[in-house]
Amino acid sequence: MPAGPRALATAIEAIAATYPDRRSAIMPALRIAQEEHGGWLPPEAFRDVAEALDLTPAYCQAVASFYDMYHLAPVGRHLVEVCTNVSCALAGAQQVLEGIESELGCAAGETTEDGEVTLRTVECLGGCGWATVVAVDNRYRLHVKPGDAAAIVEELRRGE
Repeated sequence: MPAGPRALATAIEAIAATYPDRRSAIMPALRIAQEEHGGWLPPEAFRDVAEALDLTPAYCQAVASFYDMYHLAPVGRHLVEVCTNVSCALAGAQQVLEGIESELGCAAGETTEDGEVTLRTVECLGGCGWATVVAVDNRYRLHVKPGDAAAIVEELRRGE
């Protein structure tokens, strides 16, 4: 992982060099910047990426705001994402979400008081045939039912 703006710029430059049009490197550049900034993209991250790719910070933020994998606010050490698209919704995503909210003691879009877990809803995790899908630290759980919420949160608390 890069350490500081200059190292970040160097890493972004290396990626940009692999594309015929440097603007095409924006998504991997945002990913690197997010890693550099502790899992989220503060305003300075957009400035750093924009400068490295000859773009504007507003353009970088517009791209980041479109995709669920970029975080525009700080997130906890663990990230729990519940798919709420139609397939998952029909399979009980709302009840799964409510179960996880109850177990964590925070609502979707929030981070637990101890800063450990951020709970989010996402539009689609691409597992419509395995609904309800819940991503825990980017690892997919398939066919999640409301009764699974307690075990998921317990695993997080145990550090599994």
